[in-house]
Amino acid sequence: MVQMALNTVWQALISLKFWVGPLVALLFGTLLFVLLLSLLDRERARAYWVSLSGTALGARRWLWPVLGLAAGCLLLNISARSLDARLGQQLSTHTRLSADPDGQPTTQLSPTVVLVEPHTYSRTLTLPRGLYTRLEVAGGWEALTPYLINDAGRASSVQDIREGFTVQGKNLYYTREVTMLQEHLLALDTSQVEAKLNFGGNASVYKAQFAADYSFTNPQDHPITARFSFPLPVGSGTLSSFRMKVNGQEYRAADLTGGSEWEGEVPARATVKVNVSYQHQGSRGWSYQLSQRREPIRSFALKVTADRQAGFGRYSLYPTRITGGLFGQKTLEWNLQDIITAQNVAVVFSQGSVRELLSKVHLFMPLSLLLLAILSVYYSVNYHVSLLPKNLAWGVLALSLGYTLGGVLTAYLPPTLAEVLGVLAAVILALRCLGREYLVPVVLVAIAPLAFLSGGHAGLLLSLLAVGLLWLFMPQRPKPEYVPLSGGKQG
Repeated sequence: MVQMALNTVWQALISLKFWVGPLVALLFGTLLFVLLLSLLDRERARAYWVSLSGTALGARRWLWPVLGLAAGCLLLNISARSLDARLGQQLSTHTRLSADPDGQPTTQLSPTVVLVEPHTYSRTLTLPRGLYTRLEVAGGWEALTPYLINDAGRASSVQDIREGFTVQGKNLYYTREVTMLQEHLLALDTSQVEAKLNFGGNASVYKAQFAADYSFTNPQDHPITARFSFPLPVGSGTLSSFRMKVNGQEYRAADLTGGSEWEGEVPARATVKVNVSYQHQGSRGWSYQLSQRREPIRSFALKVTADRQAGFGRYSLYPTRITGGLFGQKTLEWNLQDIITAQNVAVVFSQGSVRELLSKVHLFMPLSLLLLAILSVYYSVNYHVSLLPKNLAWGVLALSLGYTLGGVLTAYLPPTLAEVLGVLAAVILALRCLGREYLVPVVLVAIAPLAFLSGGHAGLLLSLLAVGLLWLFMPQRPKPEYVPLSGGKQG
């Protein structure tokens, strides 16, 4: 950043050469006019020179605010260029000095519960008598065994295989009995899901905390074997603090390729409660899929809390309740009872670039310096508060220093927090130079650039700020004096 600042100063000094020519020409023209006037009319030239000198001496004091405004704008230009160069370097480089978060839209599928029961299938193959006679001549019916028995291809759901040959009279019988595990879907009794998405000032990546409570019941009058499968989220990057508890007991699966699966015996008419929680990072959106299986949903409650303005994907389920302010934290709730749906929950966040966001903030800051200079003079005249030109110059320069500090802090803190701290420092420094009497104009002008951090509401906030400034500095109309009408005699 230091090298970028030096380059910016050098470019600013180089750009001054375009102003040297016009200024020299203006000065030379003024001197030439005064000399010609002195040759033609000495007394008039002397009066003109005295008048010009008095005006220059009176205006010299207000040269300080102009210099302070120019120095502040130059400082903000250096800060904005350095910040933009640093963010551009972070986006274009292949290596980073800090962690690069894996942020993608996250999709969490709803879990499944199946009832596992053994079932035995029996198949018998009757071989013709002529084949049995030929086998007896060739050396026995055991020669068919390698072609009819295949143990290597047994599926994971097969528990047992029994097969063999029997001879009854002149016939040969091949019998196979296969015991397999059949799965029957069970509906969840309740699903209570909560997701907290915290951007924390980051414009693109959020940190998510997921917690869910599920319950299901054995519908049979005898114990059953049930399997609860919780699929891991898609696009979640690295999961941390993953926990799965079944009836209060923590369960850790050895293989999470297909998600976390629990299988156990459930007593007759008993209810199993499962709790799942984890943390991860995501970006752009978060969704919860309900429609991968068309099954009835008895009781489903989902609460998503986010500190950013959220939208909803097309053809997705709209929340049944939305709470929270326009700019603060929002809570989205879905409460569904006894439904069958082909829709999912999809929350989408507007994707804003940190570089673009900060460029808007710092582009508005020079205008804030100009507004502070103008409003301070107006405030001094309107409210009869003393204002020295040097104090105004230092106040404008102090505001630019606070803004610059906010830009530097973005390299160490989240952008929103860094800019807020910079504005706070700017207010303190400006009040130190101007005095506490200027608290209102300093605060209103200093916080104006923060409107671009609101996520799409900058126009509304700046309009409200302009109305507030107009209401504050609008000259009050004098109250009309009441003059009683003189009564006359009626004739």
